[in-house]
Amino acid sequence: MLSLAAGVMADLPVPDSVTAAAAAGWPACGVWFDHEVWTAAHEREVLRRVADSGIAVLDVEPIIVGLEPDVSERLVDAAAALGARFVLFTARVADQALVVERFGHACDLAAAADPRLTIVYEFLPAFPIGTLAGALGVVRDSGRSNGAVLVDNLHLSRSGVMPEVLHSLDPSLLPYLQVSDAPRQAPKGSDELLHEARHARLWPGDGELPIGELLSAVPHVPLSFEVRSQRVRDTFRDPLDRAAFAWSRVHHLA
Repeated sequence: MLSLAAGVMADLPVPDSVTAAAAAGWPACGVWFDHEVWTAAHEREVLRRVADSGIAVLDVEPIIVGLEPDVSERLVDAAAALGARFVLFTARVADQALVVERFGHACDLAAAADPRLTIVYEFLPAFPIGTLAGALGVVRDSGRSNGAVLVDNLHLSRSGVMPEVLHSLDPSLLPYLQVSDAPRQAPKGSDELLHEARHARLWPGDGELPIGELLSAVPHVPLSFEVRSQRVRDTFRDPLDRAAFAWSRVHHLA
């Protein structure tokens, strides 16, 4: 399954993004949860667009430890209502015990809301718990069976890990992937890494990351295309135009 990541459309209204993704041919999409916008009426409209279009919701994001307010319960409830398979979780704080506690709590909320829902820890090298090993540690220490790790290949590369390492992991810990491309050389510094991740990603094949090796190491899982790019946002301001362009760049990987 190929999915249009929420971050690609995060500057656009969620209902319009859902409709555009479906119209462009995407079988699935991600949904961005903004607690200031996500009212009961907003959720009903998103649900209506999902139902009318027939698109699947792969994931909902983000829960971020270190940002207030804590949106865990509201976000998990929204994800369950949308029939999503995953909720993205990360942390801006270095307190491992706190992060493990909050991750476990999110997993418990998910188990109560929908037994099919999995909480995935996405590690970013610009954040304190920013490695594959750190993310695996959070999931392990939480002791929850509905917790897993989300590997974004840009973050994997920028943390200095090659995809071949993933061969040795339990496949249940890697239920899907986020995919984009970038130059081989990493930016220097946390601010620069965050800028690249949010504004300067490339489409698969336009950079130098080992995407083929990634797909070989973690085969037969959903792929979420997280190509957050200021150039794409500026060029394709219309939701359908952007979603259609994105689909044209990756549909051959289906």
